Amino acid sequence: MKYELYIFDLDGTILDTEKDLAISVNYALSVFDFPTLSIGEVADRTGNGVKRLIEKSVPKNTDAKTTLAVLDVFKQHYFYHCADHTKPYDGIIELLNELKTHGKKLAVVSNKMDSAVQELARDYFDGLFDVVVGQRDDVRAKPYPDSVNKVIQTLEADKAETLYIGDSEVDVQTAINSELDCVCVSWGFRGRERLEECGAKLIVDTPKEILTI
Repeated sequence: MKYELYIFDLDGTILDTEKDLAISVNYALSVFDFPTLSIGEVADRTGNGVKRLIEKSVPKNTDAKTTLAVLDVFKQHYFYHCADHTKPYDGIIELLNELKTHGKKLAVVSNKMDSAVQELARDYFDGLFDVVVGQRDDVRAKPYPDSVNKVIQTLEADKAETLYIGDSEVDVQTAINSELDCVCVSWGFRGRERLEECGAKLIVDTPKEILTI
């Protein structure tokens, strides 16, 4: 384990949030009598934050005012239901505990709204992460490097000793923009083939493989 800081994406990387996201998206769509989506269709639209998720989920030519109204309904529903079916992927808790045992620093950087990220981190990983950052209005979302750089600055870490772990093309680009080494996980929202297509250089199939990098 040559790295001292491990920065993890949340959805599709350490937490399986697909079902809860889909339920909340479809609830919001149904309120406005819009067609609903499958879990896979919702997962394909994730990665760039909830605003983009809703923009991609409403029918084409939906006006901006209605889109924002759908977003508000989604946020309200998801805040109360973000943990109904969500769970850590198999082996993630063991991975994080092993890294902490070796004195490594751990962080989460997500494009999910910050209130939900903080709640999920407390519920599932209480005490394991040194810094947790979600999407906020004052910080540009991934793939901009702002949130990642803030974590590195807060923890006084060295980029050469930092590994970024994610599951999507957004994460690959975030690592590039942040000048960090990157490993992608095949169990997330995209899968190995999609990750290879978007330029992922290193892909793991199980959490314990991260310990060997």
